[in-house]
Amino acid sequence: MTATDPTRPGATPGGPSTAGSQPRLSKRDLAAQERNVTRVQARANVELARADFVDTLNALEDKLNVPKQVSRATARTKVRLRRFAEEQPVAAAAAAVGVVVAIGGVVWLVVRNVTKP
Repeated sequence: MTATDPTRPGATPGGPSTAGSQPRLSKRDLAAQERNVTRVQARANVELARADFVDTLNALEDKLNVPKQVSRATARTKVRLRRFAEEQPVAAAAAAVGVVVAIGGVVWLVVRNVTKP
């Protein structure tokens, strides 16, 4: 509180107005205020760093979790295949027949080589 502060005991009510102006702070008070602001900023920076660290850890967990990656890739492939089948049903049927023929050919070759005398 300064001498012009009307809330201070002994201050004159009609004294000079301090509205709009900051009271002058001593060097010690300025240093304390800067220290406090710096501490507040440091706390805010720590919170931001923690949030960033949590995001990084979550991203690493997602990337290194193989079952989760496989399930996501499977879901994406299913969506693509369904979209392809809806947009081009004839080509999708031809592709399905080609896959069945290829698998059948591989099975036939394996069985033939295994049962060969």
